Amino acid sequence: MNSSDTIFAVSSGSGMAGIAVIRVSGLKAGLLLKRIAAGLPQPHMARVRLLRDPASREVIDQALVLWMPGPGSATGEDVAEFHVHGSSAVIDSLFAAFLSHDGVRLAEPGEFTRRAFINDRMDLVEAEGLADLLQARSQMQRRMAINHVTGRASSVYETWRGEMMAISAHLEAAIDFSEEDGVAEAALRDVKRRSKELIETLASAVTQSDRAGTLRSGVKVVIAGAPNVGKSSLLNKVAAREAAIVSSTPGTTRDVIEVSIVLVGVAVVLTDTAGLRLDSSDEIENIGMGRTRAELDGADIVVWLTSPDVRTEITPPALPDINVLNKLDLLDERSIHVRNDHVLGLSTVTGEGLDEFLGVLEQLIKQRFGTMDQAVVVRLRQKQAVEESIGFLKASLNYEADRLELAAECLRNACLCMARITGRVEVEELLGKIFSEFCIGK
Repeated sequence: MNSSDTIFAVSSGSGMAGIAVIRVSGLKAGLLLKRIAAGLPQPHMARVRLLRDPASREVIDQALVLWMPGPGSATGEDVAEFHVHGSSAVIDSLFAAFLSHDGVRLAEPGEFTRRAFINDRMDLVEAEGLADLLQARSQMQRRMAINHVTGRASSVYETWRGEMMAISAHLEAAIDFSEEDGVAEAALRDVKRRSKELIETLASAVTQSDRAGTLRSGVKVVIAGAPNVGKSSLLNKVAAREAAIVSSTPGTTRDVIEVSIVLVGVAVVLTDTAGLRLDSSDEIENIGMGRTRAELDGADIVVWLTSPDVRTEITPPALPDINVLNKLDLLDERSIHVRNDHVLGLSTVTGEGLDEFLGVLEQLIKQRFGTMDQAVVVRLRQKQAVEESIGFLKASLNYEADRLELAAECLRNACLCMARITGRVEVEELLGKIFSEFCIGK
């Protein structure tokens, strides 16, 4: 990757469309705009121009063009945009015109955003938020991503780092006046108090991070139970499509079936599993049951299904979040199942109780994940850095007034860990991984 090259890419997505936005960034962006669109328009003002091939002068398209000179652009470099008609023939012709110039090439994935980071147009947390925004499938994911891409999460990290620096400065000052009676001891008491308060704040953010990460990837709701209780039928009803094969033959589902849906603005991965029973001589069924148990171990919400026509001694491997009795249409009103307050009843055949089940599931999702869109620590990289900061802060508490230099070193390391989150220091090794998540046009 040569950072001095001028790069270009389609930034509006793949496939045929009415309009395709082609972005160019780098030293030759203005030159390309001049040669292809007959001059530079006024900065940040859209203009309609005929686009011509610089060599043959053949008209490529009539398009909207914009000129955004650096550093006041998205990447901090000179940027040109061509809003052309979205046919592959137009795009290919324009790309060929670009490539006829030396030092101009197709952008690599995430390269526009990487240049924005290098040129201080955004930090790493904002860049990760942009990646999440591009992949958001639900309103909660969108709100979480917006919280990061607009810099609100970064400001929290900077507040934490600022407090660490203030504590460190207080301690450094105490070291300078350590020969005066009581100065070191008084400073250390204040430093320890503030450090403990900050540790509590950071620990609370880390506690939320696992649920915030779940919100990013999708809440995993696993439907489990004995064979033939109607797990696949329930999955199809909730998904509103025939995603799983339904049969009266027990053991039809042998593998894990996942359907992505959105409930109460939250991305949900609804999972159908193989039925569980105490023993089976079928090797494939046993593999399926093993996968079911693995899915239950990784579930965020477990829906345990039973039915009055299936007798089984199997019990849930873990305490279910929702107990459901399916096939109410087969149930005798005098059955003990009806009098069990801890079981929701429904029928996937008649639809009875389905709305109540969805209401309970949605309420549970809101209770557990409804406020996670405001979480600050949402990625494993961020979580690990915050945990390292906590570790150094705790280590600083172990030193007394006669070893203030060691406490100060711990605080400096804590600040360093926090600075890495936004990309202020020593992050070169992270850049390739982070920006590779982007599509080519970003």
